[in-house]
Amino acid sequence: MEIYNTLSKSVEKFIPHNEKEVKMYTCGPTVYDYAHIGNLRTYIFEDILEKSLNYLGYDVKRVMNITNVGHMVSDGDTGDDKMVVGARREGKTVLEIADFYTEAFFNDIKKLNIRKPSIIEKASNHIDEYIKIIQNLMDAGYAYVSEGNVYFDVSKVSNYYELSGMKEADLIVGAREGVELDKHKRNPFDFGLWFTNSKFENQLLTWDSPWGRGYPGWHIECTGIALKFLGSKLDIHCGGIDAIFPHHTNEIAQSEAYLGHKWCNYWLHGEFLNDKTGKMSKSKGGFLTLSLLETKGYNPLAYRFLILQSHYRNQLVFSYETLDGAAQAYQKLKARIKQIITSAEGKINQTMINAYKQKFKKALKDDLNTANALTVLFELLKDVRLNNITKKKLIADFDQVLSLSLITKGKKVDDDKLVTYINKKIAKREQAKEQGDYQLADSIRRELKEKGIILIDKKNRTDWEKED
Repeated sequence: MEIYNTLSKSVEKFIPHNEKEVKMYTCGPTVYDYAHIGNLRTYIFEDILEKSLNYLGYDVKRVMNITNVGHMVSDGDTGDDKMVVGARREGKTVLEIADFYTEAFFNDIKKLNIRKPSIIEKASNHIDEYIKIIQNLMDAGYAYVSEGNVYFDVSKVSNYYELSGMKEADLIVGAREGVELDKHKRNPFDFGLWFTNSKFENQLLTWDSPWGRGYPGWHIECTGIALKFLGSKLDIHCGGIDAIFPHHTNEIAQSEAYLGHKWCNYWLHGEFLNDKTGKMSKSKGGFLTLSLLETKGYNPLAYRFLILQSHYRNQLVFSYETLDGAAQAYQKLKARIKQIITSAEGKINQTMINAYKQKFKKALKDDLNTANALTVLFELLKDVRLNNITKKKLIADFDQVLSLSLITKGKKVDDDKLVTYINKKIAKREQAKEQGDYQLADSIRRELKEKGIILIDKKNRTDWEKED
């Protein structure tokens, strides 16, 4: 597999530390508000990556954090904690806000068929881990205390700008949106590891530490959780491109200063989803959520389908026109596949199965080229050399990665009376067809469909399923 590595600015062959297991860390949400669909694009990309690695034969141990403390509203470690902003906005406690929006996030990713990482950890659960790392950094001369707060000294790291490709001139206060001067720092480029009440008197979540009662900075949380659950060497670290600087840059600096060796080999970043005004952002207000799309009648999987049509490293401009096009194409795809499933009989052509799987793998190996992977899917649908049972098997195989619910099994019906009613109606319909009364047969199909029951006519029988 070849993937684009932000660290080297090039496409590289992927070689994990352990050929049997890939250790992967992905930055999770700061749960002070709903995730917008731009955020969700990143999680779809990470989901495709994990499932592609599985499809190609790797076991993946994936860890994701839930940030419920320490994420400032400014890159310059100034302003309030985002969680405090959310709590103040809604008149609730920080923990109430965190629990509500964590659940909302999980609901969103479920609707998008995004697999939950095997390990999900709240930032607030690992304070002792952060304190241990920070103390080690202080002892080694990488960190210092100023006005009660602990900062990392970036001047001690020679390769600090390697990931971002930035220069110190790019970091001048005012050169970046939302950056303000923190006068407690030795220089404006240092970043916070631990904040005390000397700076934020209204912080609601605080803990005792050697430097006073306070709370951790955002960056140290990901380092602490990753080290605890994945060990001292990562294979892959993911996020959106807005996390490259400062978040991932700071993670590398503190992690490698603590460990004394290279921490992560491959850094992967998903591009922005833009709206007509530019980058989609919560700070601009009026951002689009998955729930809003649902209220307008869109299937969340139509949005996933839209995202898969574009490469994860290409910017994508969202509009309702493009979503309409994706929704229509997705509906046609599902309808075509349903036709195939209803007559999927015969013998599977294993030679063609193998050939198409190789094409699909080639697309995934090419830096997760999901657009080409979809092309392979459409190619097999049109291939007259394949019978429908072979097509069905390939569709199900590809959907392990695409996760578009292309083959639905239907919902289980536990109501015995309903099952009896359905079977009687099917028998009456069969009798009507035998007598040439197709008008009655069609009316029975419509009657069952109104009750959410879909009939599937096969060669010698009629099956049925309950609509999702």
